[in-house]
Amino acid sequence: MADHGDSVMEKITEKLHEEDSSSSSDSDDGKKTSSFKSDKFRLFGREKPLHKVLGGGKPADVFLWRDKKISVGVLGGATAIWVLFDVLEYHFLTLVCLALILGLAMLFLWSNASTFINKSPPHIPEVHIPEEPVLEFASAVRIEINRAFGILRETASGKDLKMFLSLIAGLWILSIVGSCCSFLTLFYIAFFLLHTVPVLYEKYEDQVDDFSEKATIEIKKQYAVFDEKVLSKIPRGPLRDKKQA
Repeated sequence: MADHGDSVMEKITEKLHEEDSSSSSDSDDGKKTSSFKSDKFRLFGREKPLHKVLGGGKPADVFLWRDKKISVGVLGGATAIWVLFDVLEYHFLTLVCLALILGLAMLFLWSNASTFINKSPPHIPEVHIPEEPVLEFASAVRIEINRAFGILRETASGKDLKMFLSLIAGLWILSIVGSCCSFLTLFYIAFFLLHTVPVLYEKYEDQVDDFSEKATIEIKKQYAVFDEKVLSKIPRGPLRDKKQA
């Protein structure tokens, strides 16, 4: 009976310890979210923590290096692909076929030779792509593409001159960068920045936001001067004058 009572007390204390640890982790998460002040100026006018802006979940954890092993593996894999196909100039189809030939030949010979050398055959795992992450990725890509189409339509309609000028400047810079490097290099640069800039921004968030606030104020001042001296002197069409009247 004494042993039974001791085991019951041990289970109760373990349960209390688990509840305390979970409550402490919840309080830590609450502190992280509560430290985000929505009334403070934030870069690009965001109203959510950076983790939620990046979509939350595992992708955001990878971008913000919450799980360093996965982040290092993803970035290392992308670097290896870039080195193989852009630096060493291997052809994708050739490299994939040679790797499959080598792997299939080794597994085939091992499976048949295992009966002669009295060793177990190789364990070949079943590989399948889960449906949920693929659908989430496709949905996120679809949302971003539709958002880009909306921005292009809004800009082409002539409603926002500032957006038109910034979009033209961005596309012009992108065309210059594209002429200097291949698409794979450009994609790798974007992938590398996506895995480094967010984590650095999260580390120095307050300093970057303060600097961006000052830069935004200065840009607005310069744009107001440019609007007053140049844009306001451009003759407007009669239909637009009637609408404003």
